Amino acid sequence: MFFKYTILPRLKEYYVLFYRLGLAYFFYFIARLLFFFYNRSLLHVDSFSEFINICFRGLTFDTTAILYVNILFILFSILPFVINTKPLYQKILFYIYFSTNLLAYFTNFIDFIYYKFSNFRLTIATFNEFKGETNGAALFFSFLKDYWHVLVLFIVISWLWVYLYKKVSISPKKFTHKISYFSTSILAFLVFGILIVGGIRGDFKHSTRPITLVDANKFVLKSVHAAMVLNTPFTLIRTINKNYFKYQHFFTDNEVDTLIEPIKQYNTVVSKKPNIVLFIVESYGREYLGAFNKRYNIPNYKSYTPFLDSLAQHSLIFDNAFANGRKSIHGMSSVLAGIPSFKVAFTSSSFSNQKIQSLASCLNDYGYDTSFFHGAPNGSMGFLGFGNILGLDHYYGKTEFNNDSEFDGMWGIWDEPFLQYMKQVVNTKKEPFFASVFTLTSHDPFIPPAKYKNSFPKGNIPMHQVVGYTDFALKRFFENAKNEPWFKNTIFVLTADHTNQKFYSKYQNGINRSAVPILFYKSDNSLAKVDTLLAQQIDIYPTLLDMVGYKKPFRSWGRSLISNTTKPFVITHTGNVFHFMKGNYTCVFDGNKSIGFYAINDDLFAHNLIDSKNDEMLAIENECKAYIQDYMKRILDKKLFVE
Repeated sequence: MFFKYTILPRLKEYYVLFYRLGLAYFFYFIARLLFFFYNRSLLHVDSFSEFINICFRGLTFDTTAILYVNILFILFSILPFVINTKPLYQKILFYIYFSTNLLAYFTNFIDFIYYKFSNFRLTIATFNEFKGETNGAALFFSFLKDYWHVLVLFIVISWLWVYLYKKVSISPKKFTHKISYFSTSILAFLVFGILIVGGIRGDFKHSTRPITLVDANKFVLKSVHAAMVLNTPFTLIRTINKNYFKYQHFFTDNEVDTLIEPIKQYNTVVSKKPNIVLFIVESYGREYLGAFNKRYNIPNYKSYTPFLDSLAQHSLIFDNAFANGRKSIHGMSSVLAGIPSFKVAFTSSSFSNQKIQSLASCLNDYGYDTSFFHGAPNGSMGFLGFGNILGLDHYYGKTEFNNDSEFDGMWGIWDEPFLQYMKQVVNTKKEPFFASVFTLTSHDPFIPPAKYKNSFPKGNIPMHQVVGYTDFALKRFFENAKNEPWFKNTIFVLTADHTNQKFYSKYQNGINRSAVPILFYKSDNSLAKVDTLLAQQIDIYPTLLDMVGYKKPFRSWGRSLISNTTKPFVITHTGNVFHFMKGNYTCVFDGNKSIGFYAINDDLFAHNLIDSKNDEMLAIENECKAYIQDYMKRILDKKLFVE
C-alpha cells in the first residue's frame, strides 16, 4: 500500500511525458533521413553503417534542441498542480507542445532545400542577412511554391505526429494522498531538472563546455557529415545573440589588401623539413616566467619557472607578446589557425563549420603527419571538433591515454604523465611530424598531484604553485625527449592560451592583462635571441610555415616573426573594445571609431592622446579598421583559405 501511494501517484503522467518527448526524437530522425534524401549527392554517405553512426551521434544535438523547445511543456507537465490530468489542462499541454515543436521542426524542412545553396545549416545569421530585404514575404511564398512537396511532407508528418500523440493519453485522476503527491513531485522535479541541464549542455562533465555547432565535427570523419549530425533548431538556438560578425565598409578590397596584406607567402629554403612540437600551456601568463621579465624592472619580482627560464637562454623568445583571445578555445584558433577571437569566439559562432586554412592543413599539404594532444575528456572545450575542421590527422585525449589513475578529478590527466604519453606517441611518428599539446594542470583549483604537495613554491597567489608543477612537467618531457632521434631536427614552440591570476601591477591593467610568452627552441641554439618587438599568438602560424620552407600562398592576419616583410603589431579585444598596438601607440577602437590613443608604454592607459591625433595615429587607426573589415568579410564569405 505504501509503494502504491508514494511511488505511483504520477507514474502514468511521467510515462506519457517520456512517450511525448520520444515522439520528438522519432520525428527528428525522420527529418534527418529526409535531409539526407534531399542532399545525398552533397553528403557522401558511403554505407549504411556510416548513416547509422551519424544518426546516433546526432542524438546528442537532438536532445539539446528538443529540451530547449519543450522546456515549457516539460515544466507544466511535471509541476504539481493536482489538476494536471484534467481534460482542459491536457488540452493546454497539447497546444503548448505542438505550437513550439512544429514551429521548430519546420526549420529542418527549410534546410532540405536551403542547404543545397548554402552548404550550411540555417543559423540566426542567415535570417539577419535577409532582414533588410523588402520582399521577404514574397521570397518565402516563392519558396513554398517552388518546393511545394516539402510543405506537403511537413503537413503529412505533422498530422502523423498529432495522431501518435493522441494515441496515448492521460485519464482524469483525483489525488487523495496529497503528501505523497507533492513529495514525489518535488523529487521528480529535481531529477528532471538535473537531466535537462545535462541534456541541454550535451554532457554532465565539469570540464566540458556546452556543445556548439563546432562539436558536431568531433563525431565524424568527413566534415560534410557535420551538417547531418546537427539539426536546424539546434543551430538556430545556439546562434541566438551570436551574430557579432557583420560586414564593415571602411575601405575598398584593394585598399585593405594594401594596408594589411592578408595573403602571405615566404621563400625560405630548408635542407630538411623539421618536425614541430607546439605547447599551448594552460593559463601560462608571461608574468610567471622570469626570462620574459628581465628588462621590466618589476620590484621584488620572482619567477616560478626555473626550467623554462633555462630553456629561454637557448631560444628565440618574445618578451612583448600577447594573446588574441580570452579563453582556451580562443587560444587554439589563434595559434593553430591564425584566427583571433574578438567579442564573440569564432569557434562558437555560426560560421565555424567552414573550410579553414590552418597550420595543420598547410603542413598536411606539405607532407607532415599532424596531431593534437589534450588530456581532458575527448571533445572537451570543443577541441576535437575544431581540430577536425582544421585538418588535424590525429587527436589524442583522455580516452587514448586510458589510465584514470592519473586523472586529476576535475579537468583531465595531470601534465607530467600526459606529456610523457605524448612523447611515447611522437616516438612512433614518421618524420616530418607536427605535434601540438594543450596542457591543463595550471588552472583552478590550482592543486598539483598529491605526491608533489610541497615540491613547488606556493608563491603569492594560488596559480604560482601549479605554474611550478607544469614547468617541472615540461622539464621531464625535454629530459626524456632529448635522447630520441627526432629531437635534433625539431622546432619546439611554447605559448599560452590566455592569462590567469595576476600578482604584479604591471600585468593587472590595460593590454598587459593579455600578455603571454612566445618561445621557439632548437637544440643547436641557432635561434637563441631575445626579441623585444611586438608579437602575438596569430604570428606563430606564419612563423612556422616560414621556418619549415612552406612556399605556397596562405591566408594569415599575423606575420612571420623571423621575417621583416610586415611591421610588428598586436590586435586584441577586451570583450568591449579593440586594442591595436603598433609603433608608438595603442589605439582603442570601439568597432566604428577610435575612442583613445595611448603611448605604447602607457600600460595603465592613463593619458588619452586622442585630442592630439597625428599622422601615425591615423595610420594605425586605418590598419585597425582594415584588419576588422577583412576579418569579418573572410569569415562571412567563407574565404578563410587560399586555393
